[in-house]
Amino acid sequence: MEFDSGSAELNQRIAEWLRWDKNEKNSAEIRELAQRGEWKVLGDRLLQRLTFGTAGLRGVMQAGFNAMNDLVVIQSAQGLAKYLLQCYPTAEERSRGVVLGYDGRYNSKRFAELSACVFLNENIPVWLYSRTVATPFVPFAVLELKCLAGIMVTASHNPKEDNGYKVYWTNSAQIIPPHDKNIQTSIMENLEPLETSWNLELLLSDKLNDPYDQMVELYFRKLQANVPQSFISDYNTASPLRFVYSAMHGVGYPFVVKAFECARLPAVIAVPEQRDPDPEFRTVKFPNPEEGKSSLVLSMQLANETGCDVILANDPDADRLACAEKDTKGEWRVFSGNELGALLGWWAIRCYREQYPDRSLSDCYLIASTVSSKMCRSIANVDGLNFIETLTGFKWM
Repeated sequence: MEFDSGSAELNQRIAEWLRWDKNEKNSAEIRELAQRGEWKVLGDRLLQRLTFGTAGLRGVMQAGFNAMNDLVVIQSAQGLAKYLLQCYPTAEERSRGVVLGYDGRYNSKRFAELSACVFLNENIPVWLYSRTVATPFVPFAVLELKCLAGIMVTASHNPKEDNGYKVYWTNSAQIIPPHDKNIQTSIMENLEPLETSWNLELLLSDKLNDPYDQMVELYFRKLQANVPQSFISDYNTASPLRFVYSAMHGVGYPFVVKAFECARLPAVIAVPEQRDPDPEFRTVKFPNPEEGKSSLVLSMQLANETGCDVILANDPDADRLACAEKDTKGEWRVFSGNELGALLGWWAIRCYREQYPDRSLSDCYLIASTVSSKMCRSIANVDGLNFIETLTGFKWM
């Protein structure tokens, strides 16, 4: 059926969508909008499209080229796959594959599986996590498995209606220019999806593997190796501290449990309403622990009830951390990101000194972004480290 919106371009986009999209719910949504003559809505959804930037993609989940959905994910994966093959054209390079992870949001697993099908169609091996993972496990796997790239399907701390697509390059950092523009160009050159990209039976391919057990074990083994064992044996095992933890309805809980086991600390007391993945984020308006006390209400209530003095909280994909401590007046103080950064920098230096007492700190570097406080610069100056200030974002570090 052809529709006449009064715009040749919009007519073409409607026809393309209905021809390409194999998701019955989404294609029906576009068809019904056209039948009702909702040309303004269709123009907003189809004449613009999500642009691939240095943070990948992020948008509301609905039908249309300007949103996150099956078709846009397949198109984006096609563009990324073709660009990777341009950058790494040999069969040996291609054999390094890509790694894919996903959080607990609506459609995250499906978007990761559809992406896997696209790469398998290009004869690119895929490491697809079989369970939800914290975002850091994707770049970690890129590094350890020497993959060409990594994709994490998540919208981080955005509202429940959103989803996204974080892309990590061969160096395990999020992409920087010119890769973002080149990937976007490649997407636009490869918009028509292969029929087989919708076929999830491709996931039975022997070119698809699950890195979950291997990467989780290796991640925590390396984490343990970076902490002096004397600190664990002398301090942690005798520590009276108990921590309340919130996963903010996300994926962080099992990994925090494992981290505390490795550190030989008493198990965290999890906020039960927020412990497990829940795409509805039922107890918080914004699932972002960096919102401060407003996002930690349940955590503070539980900590008060259980006599805990420290709260830790992750965002839903567990790549952000909030920390709060009860002060001497019994009031909760939420640390800022700058304060946590300074504390973690100090801790890294202390661990290094303990493990390598004969090495000079003059060969070490402390790195902070330009929007951070200058506390890390001061720490580096006092302790004799080199200091580098970068553009905003871990991808520049």
